[in-house]
Amino acid sequence: MSLISDSENGFEVSPRFRRTIEDRIARLEQDADYDEAQLASLVDADHRRRQIRLVTAQRTEAQRMRVFLQHTRTRQPHPMIAL
Repeated sequence: MSLISDSENGFEVSPRFRRTIEDRIARLEQDADYDEAQLASLVDADHRRRQIRLVTAQRTEAQRMRVFLQHTRTRQPHPMIAL
């Protein structure tokens, strides 16, 4: 029997948690797209700079969550026991 550490196996998450993270990634990417589109209407250079930082933060967080999900497996439900 081979013992492999949890760091080599990654994490195991529930299907519900995975969906929650995937939904959050989608929202972050949609918000980043919207906020990036708003740059065209911004005149003030400082406001534009803050808006770019916001978009960068949203995309960075979405990417971080994607990497996390790449290192996880979805827990399979336990089989039901027939009575």
